[in-house]
Amino acid sequence: MKASLFYLPSIGSRPEIESGMAGTNPAFYQRMLAELSEQIRLADDLGYNSVSFTEHHFHIEGFEVSNNPVLLDLYFAMQTKRIRVGQLGIVLPAANPLRVAEDIAMLDHMTGGRANAGFARGYQRRWVDIMAQQTHGVSGALPHQHDAIDAANRAAFEENWEIIKKAWKQEMITHDGQFWKIPAGETPWTLPTTQKWGKGVEDGILKSVGVVPKPLQKPHPPVFLPFASSENSIRWAAREGVTAILPAMLPEYEEPLYDVYAEVSGRPRTHGTGLLRDVIIADTDEEALALWADSGQFTGRAWFEPFGFRRGMLDSKSGQYLTPEQAVAQGYILAGTVDTVIRGLEANMKRQNVEWVFCYTYNGLIPHAKLMNSIEKFWTQVMPRFT
Repeated sequence: MKASLFYLPSIGSRPEIESGMAGTNPAFYQRMLAELSEQIRLADDLGYNSVSFTEHHFHIEGFEVSNNPVLLDLYFAMQTKRIRVGQLGIVLPAANPLRVAEDIAMLDHMTGGRANAGFARGYQRRWVDIMAQQTHGVSGALPHQHDAIDAANRAAFEENWEIIKKAWKQEMITHDGQFWKIPAGETPWTLPTTQKWGKGVEDGILKSVGVVPKPLQKPHPPVFLPFASSENSIRWAAREGVTAILPAMLPEYEEPLYDVYAEVSGRPRTHGTGLLRDVIIADTDEEALALWADSGQFTGRAWFEPFGFRRGMLDSKSGQYLTPEQAVAQGYILAGTVDTVIRGLEANMKRQNVEWVFCYTYNGLIPHAKLMNSIEKFWTQVMPRFT
């Protein structure tokens, strides 16, 4: 199993966020950069596989202040030696796919081939609706939403991915899709330099373009899908050879998804998949749960449950959610002493023997020193049991 760190990242502690408008405070952002730098350098020294960041915009509340994950990737890659850097993920329906292809290829070169790529569909309408308007007016689509908004979002996501693949793998590309035309039309291009040393022009008209640079890794950096909970998303990931990272879900919801991935990909069950889990290690179980209450539980109730992200933990028969203690015992929350977290991860691996665990790392909401201790203990005392 490979272990990676995943950050929102948040800026501000819980009291600072609850005071309002934490996202607008430059001092909080500076503190976040400084603390993450120490945490990621530690992870690099220890041996964690990678670190990844979300993409979100306009988060004045202080959650997920991560508007450009590629810039964050480069910032932390320049401070480290071996850890891989990626995005979970760039929201493709609100992006220009050619620029995304260029940015990740540049990141790959600048990091010496340490780039990962991660792509998401986007569910927060406050920003997706605004950021997507210039390209094709696609809106955000909530998890488990199945309507015209969802269909347009998925169509844009899949078309943008096709363009990115072409840009990375083909010398010259063309595209005639629902949302994008490459070239855009009858574009004149009579530059003699292109005639002598380039390609893509016929009779003075642009017929194709070459996206450069190409990635350093061939055919392209590893690609991840966060955080898959629908059959359509799992089918797409399996079809495209993309690693699907699943959030915490009860067996009645996750079992069919692992079956679908194996069926479509033709790979052994759980290959090409991973888990997202809150990871907090402390000296006692009580301390770890108290830290989780101010981080994972606080964030979940304030920021994720309103978007429907907890549905996978609702027992369809009883109509009840697990208590935090039950969730810890069954490994849906990895919070406690080293021994408790080992037992929780063992419970996960008995259900689904996945290749990856992405450690939800609640910077700011967990004091920096305690988070540094948790990151170190997870790698040095938990992961040796699973590698």
